[in-house]
Amino acid sequence: MSSLPPALDFAKAEEEICSNWTAEETFKTQQDLGKERGDEQTLSLYCYARNEKEFTFYDGPPFATGLPHYGHILAGTIKDVVTRYAVMSGKQVERRAGWDCHGLPVEYEIDQKLNITHRDQVLEMGIDKYNATCRSIVTRYTKEWESTVTRLGRWIDFENDYKTMDPTFMESVWWVFKTLFEKGLVYQGYKVMPFSTACGTPLSNFEAGLNYKDVRDPAVVVSFPLLEEENVNFIAWTTTPWTLPSNLALC
Repeated sequence: MSSLPPALDFAKAEEEICSNWTAEETFKTQQDLGKERGDEQTLSLYCYARNEKEFTFYDGPPFATGLPHYGHILAGTIKDVVTRYAVMSGKQVERRAGWDCHGLPVEYEIDQKLNITHRDQVLEMGIDKYNATCRSIVTRYTKEWESTVTRLGRWIDFENDYKTMDPTFMESVWWVFKTLFEKGLVYQGYKVMPFSTACGTPLSNFEAGLNYKDVRDPAVVVSFPLLEEENVNFIAWTTTPWTLPSNLALC
């Protein structure tokens, strides 16, 4: 204990440890030692499945159009615990960083930048040019992500990363869908979802929340007389009066 400095700078100590890991290639060395030991080869790229010969761990990749926040950090730490445990249990785990390059968050940023408000403007610009503009920002914060994740002590391969816009990745997704279809596991159903009238596509909850605003809506109050009692009425209040004709609860 006497060798400890009177005032320990934890932030500086973290940076020194990260620098040592980089200089000594600690993560790569750990992977190489696992191969030399003959650790069991896994199916890897992130989905946790335990059996005698396989270990996989699928991790939904983040968008690199924004900086990491608390949610990313917490989830990433938990995932790192799982993969480290697998390695210490004699599994060989390939841990590759990945980037989500699809979805409306990317398009939304470009639409704001180019003042695009309608699909016709995209067609006029040219889909190829629009896509190229989207591609130009999808890896904007990869270095910041690498710095933050490394500082957290998570070991993951950023040099051999993958992107969902890579043709090989997209083809693998189509292969999975084709396989599910051939096994009779794909069906057509109905689900109520947020919908973008401008983009003409359903929205995820995350996408729907990107442009969430508090606005004033007209409200309608409607009286529903009770047939059995002449002087009794049910009062309904709604901000979506166009749904009243299909109201079955009070009709």
